[in-house]
Amino acid sequence: MNSTHQQHTIEPLFDSESRILILGSFPSVKSREVHFYYGHPQNRFWKVMAAVLNQNVPETVEEKKNMLHQQHIAVWDVIGSCDIVGSSDSSIKNVEPNDLKKILNNAPVRRIYLNGSTAGKLYVKYLKGKIDIPEIILPSTSPANAGYCLERLCENWNMILKDLR
Repeated sequence: MNSTHQQHTIEPLFDSESRILILGSFPSVKSREVHFYYGHPQNRFWKVMAAVLNQNVPETVEEKKNMLHQQHIAVWDVIGSCDIVGSSDSSIKNVEPNDLKKILNNAPVRRIYLNGSTAGKLYVKYLKGKIDIPEIILPSTSPANAGYCLERLCENWNMILKDLR
């Protein structure tokens, strides 16, 4: 399979009250198809967020947006465009990072959480020196991260609550 240059076309989700920013690496093929974050049914992001926030698992895009807005959570990705094979993070090349100022200049973000080690590595490589907000790398909610069951993911992701209070 050949890599293709892909542009990130999903708008960042945030508002003027967003206290934390969760960054993934780049949207999966399924997320690009549904034009919203964590669109693959096997990705555990929405289940983890619902469990950590003590909410019902949101089904629709509107429910997902509402849950994050109500909890003061912003979501976007590190990468604005790249060469990628399918949804494979390990194939990412020719990265152009997103300009996080779009969010950070308009919301009181206290901490940045990175969804997985690839997002963490990309953030450190392309953005860390430009941003004066502490970051924490959390285990990926991707189905490719088979080493973490849902319960273990929730235990790790629970730390976001301290920055939402």
